[in-house]
Amino acid sequence: MIGTLTFKDGSRFDGQSFGAPVPAAGEVVFTTGMTGYPETLTDPSYRGQILVFTYPLLGNYGVGERIYWESSRVQAAGVVVSHYIDTPSHHASRETLAAWLARHGVPLVEIKDTRALVQKIREEGTPLGKLTVGRKDIPFEDPNVRNLVAEVSIRKPVTRLPGQGGGKRHVVLIDCGAKRNIERELLARGLKVTTVPWNWRLFNDQRSHDRKTVDVIPGRIDAVVLSNGPGDPKMVQETIATVREALRREVPILGICLGNQILALAAGGDTYKLKFGHRGHNQPCTLVGSERSLLTTQNHGYSVSKVPPGFRAWFTNGNDGTNEGLIHRTKPFMAVQFHPEHTPGPTDAGWVFDYFLSRI
Repeated sequence: MIGTLTFKDGSRFDGQSFGAPVPAAGEVVFTTGMTGYPETLTDPSYRGQILVFTYPLLGNYGVGERIYWESSRVQAAGVVVSHYIDTPSHHASRETLAAWLARHGVPLVEIKDTRALVQKIREEGTPLGKLTVGRKDIPFEDPNVRNLVAEVSIRKPVTRLPGQGGGKRHVVLIDCGAKRNIERELLARGLKVTTVPWNWRLFNDQRSHDRKTVDVIPGRIDAVVLSNGPGDPKMVQETIATVREALRREVPILGICLGNQILALAAGGDTYKLKFGHRGHNQPCTLVGSERSLLTTQNHGYSVSKVPPGFRAWFTNGNDGTNEGLIHRTKPFMAVQFHPEHTPGPTDAGWVFDYFLSRI
C-alpha cells in the first residue's frame, strides 16, 4: 500500500506503507541515532511528532519486551525510514517493528530518499506534515499549541524504593514526560523516588522556609528532579511555579532536557524554539571552561536563550554553540539539556547524577 508524507508547503514524498494503515499529523523532525529505536519511539518527548530516522536500516533487530521501553506505549505520531527490515534477528526480539507500530496505531512509511527530507528540514526549519495511507486524509496539526506535557504525565504520585536497602534520601521526580531510565538511575543510587504529575502542588501555601512542609508528599524532600518532556516549556506554568518555590526554599534541583528549560524560566531566564532541534545519540557537548567533551543523547526542539541571574552556562553544544546546561554559581541548582540517563545512547554523561547527589 502506498503511503505519502505531505508537508504543509505542498511538497510530497511517496513510499511504501507499513505499520498501522492510518493517517497521522504533526511536526516532522529527524533523529541521527543509529540504534535504540524502541527506546526512542517510546520517549514521551516525541509526542505529536512524525519522526524521520536518518540511519538507513530500521527494524533489523525487532522490538523487545516492555522492560526495554521508555514509557508504556509508542509516543511518536508517525515513523519514516529509508529501508525497513521485516525479518529481525535478535535474541530479545518479540515482534517486528511494523507489527508493534500497527498494534499501537502508528503508521510507518518507507521513503527511500530520507536524505532529501532531512535537508529540507535543516534548510527550512521544522515543518508541519502528515502521513496518509490510501485515500483517507486529515488536516495538518501543530502539536505545540497543545499542552503535550499534560498528555504524557502520570495522573497521581507513585513512590518506589531502591532494591538493595538505601532510601534514606528522598527525591521527587516531576514527571513532564519522564523516560523510565531516569527513575532507574536514581533508584540504582539508593534513593527513594516519588514521581509526581507535572502540575502537582508540591509545596503547600505557607510561606515557610521549612523544607519539610509539603503538600501530601510525606517526609523531607532532599532534592527535586525535573524530567524531560515534549513541547514548549512555557506551556507548563504550574511546573514553573513549583520550581520557583523550590528555588526559594533552596531545595536542590536537577533538570533534564525540558527540565533545563523549566529551571531557566523559573529562575528568570528565557527560552526559544530551535530551527530544527537536536535529536540523536551522538550530539557533542563541551563542559564550559574545559576541553572536555561528551557524546550525548538528545531530543529537544527548544533551548535556553537567556541564562538566569546567579547561573552560568554549564555545557554548550559542539555543533551550534547553543546552551546545553545551567548551573548555579553557589547553590545546588543545575540542569542539562541532554539525557544523562543514556537510554538509548552513550554513557559519557552518567556522572551528572553522581555530581548532583554530591551537592545535596
